[in-house]
Amino acid sequence: MGVVVITGATAGVGKATALRFAAAGYDVGLIARDDDSLEETRAQVLQYGVNCRAVSVDVADGGALTQAARTLAQQLGEIDVWINNAMCTVLAPFYTLTDDEFRRVTDVTYLGCVNGTRAALALMTPRDRGVIIQVGSALAYRSIPLQSAYCGAKAAIRGFTDALRTELMHERSGVELVMVQMPGLNTPQFEWARNKFAYAMRPVPPVFQPEVAAEALYSVAQKPVRELWVGRSTAQAIIGQFLFPGFLDRMMVKKAWEGQMTATLNPPHKQDDLDQPASGGHKVRGRFSPEAHTRAAAITSGVPGKALLGTAALAGLLLASRLFSRRK
Repeated sequence: MGVVVITGATAGVGKATALRFAAAGYDVGLIARDDDSLEETRAQVLQYGVNCRAVSVDVADGGALTQAARTLAQQLGEIDVWINNAMCTVLAPFYTLTDDEFRRVTDVTYLGCVNGTRAALALMTPRDRGVIIQVGSALAYRSIPLQSAYCGAKAAIRGFTDALRTELMHERSGVELVMVQMPGLNTPQFEWARNKFAYAMRPVPPVFQPEVAAEALYSVAQKPVRELWVGRSTAQAIIGQFLFPGFLDRMMVKKAWEGQMTATLNPPHKQDDLDQPASGGHKVRGRFSPEAHTRAAAITSGVPGKALLGTAALAGLLLASRLFSRRK
């Protein structure tokens, strides 16, 4: 089939995606920071009878990531698909974040994506083909409280990707650039993220299984589109931001602040993955499987204009209906 390289590949969306591409016959390159989890994921990928190589590197280190890309290309062959998935976050009000914490989230989530894109382009541009996929979020459009650094990073990825896409178009490049905006996902992210609250945190519902994200990423690798919105909630958030952002600001104060809280106490001195990789627990799914959806509709910005307008109108009406019902 080809070769895919995935950053942040040892848990959650990254691991689910590695397994999905392996099931389709792709050789897989894994990039993450933890050697043990890389070897564990590599062993699982190899069960599909494909080749798999892993490189331990921090995506915030642009030079090291570029070298990792070259190494994987030498070991596996020409890279056909590159997926920028690595991320980290801090769950806390902005005023409690230190300068180092905010910078670290930015370095990994945003600049890690920039570094990965640069590394992929260096290999794909000479042969004028390949697909680079940015794992985005509805938060790239509609920010929520308590994740200011992460929301800022996802919005920055969208701005960077849109700018780069036009440059590639100007150069008539054969390299495809795709961004996939995800809904809330049931990954170990909320078990590893640095959390400054007394209670454990959770994704804002509705929540979807990581395999939903993996399927979306696989689909755009086969048929690249400009941008894909996964889940009706993602479409509602994005379109709602354009239609009535002020109202959503007020809605987020309650829905997204309290919506990220659980009744479970946050264990003291809990390990997080901000500065060092978290050890153990490198699994695909988090602890919200009982409520997580296994399927999701998807909307692409590549649909014809009239159809997109119709979809936007429908999503707007659905969101307005939900908002109205909450106000009653």
